[in-house]
Amino acid sequence: MRITSKGRYAVTAMLDIAIHQADGMVSVKEIARRQNISEPYLEQLLSSLRKSGMLLSQRGPGGGYALTDSPSNIGVSSVLEAVGEGVDVTRCAGSGDCNNGHMCLTHNLWASLSHQIDDFLSRVTLDELFAKKNEAVGEGVFDQLDRTLIQVNRLA
Repeated sequence: MRITSKGRYAVTAMLDIAIHQADGMVSVKEIARRQNISEPYLEQLLSSLRKSGMLLSQRGPGGGYALTDSPSNIGVSSVLEAVGEGVDVTRCAGSGDCNNGHMCLTHNLWASLSHQIDDFLSRVTLDELFAKKNEAVGEGVFDQLDRTLIQVNRLA
């Protein structure tokens, strides 16, 4: 189980939009430049996020993207889900047939861990990420999550 670049870029793009939408629609070009993400790849991610109902889009001059809800109501888990990223550390993708069609001995452990991670990510909102970014001291949410996921990957 990993949160791939796709998930990380989606969260980053959503946070960028949350930060800059007060000045109007946020263009793909602006996000791509600020976050060092290729425009074509970013377009794909933003399209998925728009289709999921998380973003509004406007074409033409002055066009771009804006959030459909307050950053305080958008959890990281929802963003990841919208781009097809999930948090599942089981070998069987949660189906319970990980051992030749039967549930393995540790299935419930890994399924429980998956739920804990998803629960954590659903409680972390875009506005909280923005606040963490602006903290002068302390470890960011993604730094904590990265360390946790590295440890999980070593166990699996």
